[in-house]
Amino acid sequence: SSGQHKTEEYRKVNVLMKVPALKDGSFTLAESIAILLYLAQKFKTPDHWYPSDLQKRARVDEYLSWQHANIHAKGSKVFLTKAVLPILTGQALPPEKMEVITEDLNVVLKQFEEKFLQDKPFIAGSEISLADLVALVGLMQPVGAGYDLFEERPKLAEWRRRAEEAVGKKLFQEAHEGILNVKNLTADKFAPELVENFKQQLLKQ
Repeated sequence: SSGQHKTEEYRKVNVLMKVPALKDGSFTLAESIAILLYLAQKFKTPDHWYPSDLQKRARVDEYLSWQHANIHAKGSKVFLTKAVLPILTGQALPPEKMEVITEDLNVVLKQFEEKFLQDKPFIAGSEISLADLVALVGLMQPVGAGYDLFEERPKLAEWRRRAEEAVGKKLFQEAHEGILNVKNLTADKFAPELVENFKQQLLKQ
């Protein structure tokens, strides 16, 4: 719930005070990717999620290493500036600034298609993996903000359809409910100091 990750209790779990964090007995772990990999290995999930085959696993790791500064960073920037900023400030980002941010995302989407997807059904080959899951979450952020990046990219749209089917439509919808319902958010749902900090960050662009 909001603000809980800023409490003293939470600081003990994650000194960085960022969501998510994992506590497993006395073991604590930060960073969503590290948490995903830990859970996949601890709970012996089906092999395709994080393949035991060295080269397939390396493909997953390669995407997970790349996405932070690329799909994740550019996708969430579109999401925050297009969907959240207007809620917090009552004003949209000037169109020319929005265009630059969108173009940055388009560049990494092209790289994603050409380097990571190529002509394979999924990033690591013929089966879905954690890499596809993380990619899907990253790409749904701009979609939630009303920027349909799948519209003019048939290859990406096909991959999304396959990934949704592999995960299950219902689970996929539930997982993205928050992002897809961002238009129902109002500024009063955010802590005032967060709003201030956020405005500074985004308007600096």
